[in-house]
Amino acid sequence: MLFLRSLIFQVLFWANTILLMTIWLPGLVMRRQVSMELGRTWGRTSLWLVDRICGLKVEWRGLENIPAEGGALIVASKHQSIWDTFVLPIRFPDFSYILKHELVFIPFFGWYLLAAEQIGINRAKGGKLLPQLIEKAKGLFAQRRQLFIFPEGTRRPAGAPPAYKYGVAQLYAATNVPALPVALNAGLFWPRRAFLIRPGKVVIEFHPIIPPGLPPREFFRKLESDIETASDRLIEEAVAREPALAQVVAEGRARAIAKDRRRTA
Repeated sequence: MLFLRSLIFQVLFWANTILLMTIWLPGLVMRRQVSMELGRTWGRTSLWLVDRICGLKVEWRGLENIPAEGGALIVASKHQSIWDTFVLPIRFPDFSYILKHELVFIPFFGWYLLAAEQIGINRAKGGKLLPQLIEKAKGLFAQRRQLFIFPEGTRRPAGAPPAYKYGVAQLYAATNVPALPVALNAGLFWPRRAFLIRPGKVVIEFHPIIPPGLPPREFFRKLESDIETASDRLIEEAVAREPALAQVVAEGRARAIAKDRRRTA
C-alpha cells in the first residue's frame, strides 16, 4: 500500500507540476510576482496531494514570528527534503531562493526561476562566489524581498550531524538584515531522493527573528543552535508518536557520517 500510494502521488505530483507550468506560460512575460504566485500555487496543490494520497500532513508553528509587513529578511531553513522547497514560498509575499545554477537550465522550470528572479549559484566556486552573492542579495533586500537560504547548502538526512557553511553569517553581516530561523522534520517522511513517502505529520517551525547587528560568529552559533535544537526536538516528537521512525533517523545519520568522511578523506 505504501508503494502504491507513493507511486500515485509521484505521478500526480509531476503531472500537476507540468500542468501548472503549461497554464502559467503567459506569466513568463509578466511581472515577477505572477511567476512567484505559480510557486505558491504549486506548493499548496502539492501539499494537498501528498496529504490526500500519502497521508502526510503539515503543522505550522511559530507563524507569529514571520513579519506581517513583509520586508527584507533572510529566511534560513533546515533542508531535508524536496518538501521544504515547495512549502516555504506559501508563507512569504516576495521571495527569492539561492539555488543550484543547473536548475535554471531545465526547460520550463528554469524559465520560471528566471522570471521570478531567483538566484542561481555555482556551488563549485565556493567562497569565490560570495561577493557576487552578497551584491545580489543587497539588490533583493533593497526591494524589501525575502531571501531563502539553506545554511548547510544541500539536503541532509533527518538526524544527521549539522554541516553549516559560514557563508550565511557573512551574508548576514554584509547586508545588515534580520534572519528568521526555520526548523522542520520533513526528512523523516520524504527523505532525499526517496520514492516512498511515509504517512505522518511534518512540522515546520518558525523561530523568533535574529535582529541585525550581531557579530558574525555569534550569529552563526545562534542560528545553528536555534535550528538544530528545534529540529532535533521535532524529530524526537515524531519518533515518540511512531517509534519505527527511529530506524529512519539511525540510517540517515549513518549515511551522512559516512558521506562526510569520504568527502574529507
